[in-house]
Amino acid sequence: MTDEQASAAGDSDRMQWYVLKITSNREKSIRENILRRIRQEGLEEYIGEIVIPTEKVVENKAGKKKVTEHKLYPGYLMIQMVLNDDTWYVIRSTSGVGDFTGAAGKPIAMQDHEIQRMLGHEERRTEEPVKVKMDFQTGDVVKIKDGAFDGFEGTIDGIDDANGKITVLIEIFGRSTPVDLEYWQVERV
Repeated sequence: MTDEQASAAGDSDRMQWYVLKITSNREKSIRENILRRIRQEGLEEYIGEIVIPTEKVVENKAGKKKVTEHKLYPGYLMIQMVLNDDTWYVIRSTSGVGDFTGAAGKPIAMQDHEIQRMLGHEERRTEEPVKVKMDFQTGDVVKIKDGAFDGFEGTIDGIDDANGKITVLIEIFGRSTPVDLEYWQVERV
């Protein structure tokens, strides 16, 4: 075996990241099915991580804060694996798996910058505060529905997405006064 052939054989045994097209809204169950099938076939050494990229978002439901996970890429899984005939067959024949992304039926590994963005996002997600989902914009007219200024109407002057706070300008004694409120304390008029 020449040095080039040995190098090529070493590269083919190296784990790479691939993107799988799967049935949307079944990401977790398909991930579990893939892991189960890999264990049944004894191919654990060829499979690394299987990631469903998500981010946590705070939403207001019935006046209460609720943290939910939103999928960044619905209908896709990222899988770290050594691609060979056995692993390809087990993955592709798992219920709910469509195909690998690639051209002409040949899976194409993710590029390094894509992997770093995906994995970097996972690291940032655990360190950053949770994003708050707000359907307001600066200049919107809102009515305060909770707190000391309940029933007042005003205009949104500023939005703090990171903390879920809104600054509303309300008129008190003929003067425009800024009031800091939680996003769930107001509703659009």
